Amino acid sequence: MEPDCGEASGWYNERGLATPFFKECTMAHLLVIDDEGDIRHLYAAELEDEGHSVITCGNRSQALEQLRHQVFDLIILDIQLEQESGLELLQQIARESEKTPVILCTAYSCYKEDFSSWLADAYVVKSSNLDELKNEVRQLLAKP
Repeated sequence: MEPDCGEASGWYNERGLATPFFKECTMAHLLVIDDEGDIRHLYAAELEDEGHSVITCGNRSQALEQLRHQVFDLIILDIQLEQESGLELLQQIARESEKTPVILCTAYSCYKEDFSSWLADAYVVKSSNLDELKNEVRQLLAKP
């Protein structure tokens, strides 16, 4: 029996990592990394409404644990992670998951000029209107 829409069944990719399989209604498997719980909840709700499967993490160690065990189609990363640097995490993600697109999301536009931020595929300034973030997600997932 096939799973209902949105219910995951597991399979493993060529690297032996668990990759959730979702029926057609789920478009992509996303990882959201942000230290603010309200932001994680908002992004997850909005992106799930768009049909995506979303895993959220509040810090670097949680994110790295998820990245060790799952393959994601796209990562949304906050630059300011409480006591940690999202830009340092971006560098590690770029080394270990180089084909996974990353959207940097921050309340501060000044980081756009930081060379480290150039490793990201997109840069979005946080806003109560998530249209820009959702558009970037769509554009990056549409790339071959």
